Amino acid sequence: MSPWEKLLEEPNRGSHYVQLYTADEAALISNVGRYLWDGLRLGEGVLVIATPEHQDAFSRRLRESGADLDHLARTRQLVFLDAQKTLDIFMERGQPDWIEFEKVVRLAMRLLEVKPGRGCRAYGEMVGILWKAQQFAAAIRLEQLWNKLLEQASFSLYCAYEIDVFSRGQDLSNLDDVLCTHTHLVPAQTNGALEAALNRAMDDVLGSHADELRMRIKSNPRHGGAVIPTAENIVLWLRRNLPDRAGEILELAQQHYSQ
Repeated sequence: MSPWEKLLEEPNRGSHYVQLYTADEAALISNVGRYLWDGLRLGEGVLVIATPEHQDAFSRRLRESGADLDHLARTRQLVFLDAQKTLDIFMERGQPDWIEFEKVVRLAMRLLEVKPGRGCRAYGEMVGILWKAQQFAAAIRLEQLWNKLLEQASFSLYCAYEIDVFSRGQDLSNLDDVLCTHTHLVPAQTNGALEAALNRAMDDVLGSHADELRMRIKSNPRHGGAVIPTAENIVLWLRRNLPDRAGEILELAQQHYSQ
């Protein structure tokens, strides 16, 4: 089991994860499914605030893992809420309101039946809805409200954004604000395949200079905010510090990754 898989299995209370995903949502469904199932298996209460499409996908994944969803719903160990409908309750004049947000989430948490000595874990994509609507300030504000609640309650949180860090057209100017409100950026893949594809692409494009670039990336880590996996750190570093070659390297890495 990789360190990242261990992180999903047993998150510390107060942990605040984020995953960036693209139109190919297989990695998101896999990672979130693991996070939810491990919580249920350990007797924790699980709250899922997601779109109807993702609720269906997570439900299928949980059933494949062996979960009895009807039983979990009856015993209130697992609660699903619609992300857009929940978001609408506490948004006021384009910003999330703390009092209404706290009321909604605490009520949802109280619906959960948790075994003695066990905590809760939550998954939410309301921030992703705001981000997709280009309401960036509101999304960051909502992350800050989640963090305020995490300081007061015993649970962990997993968020998701439909952001493609590989895309040439993706504006990453606001991404630092996202990373600074989380403890960990969850990798798309936990088996190292993406990192291998990136290293192969750098070798192909840069030749003998690839090792020098890897040393530069390693010696100039990002400070503050979320712990970032190696592959995603390489992608973000290239996009910010080597924009003239990043597109070529990342496109080639995607080809290697999909082989």
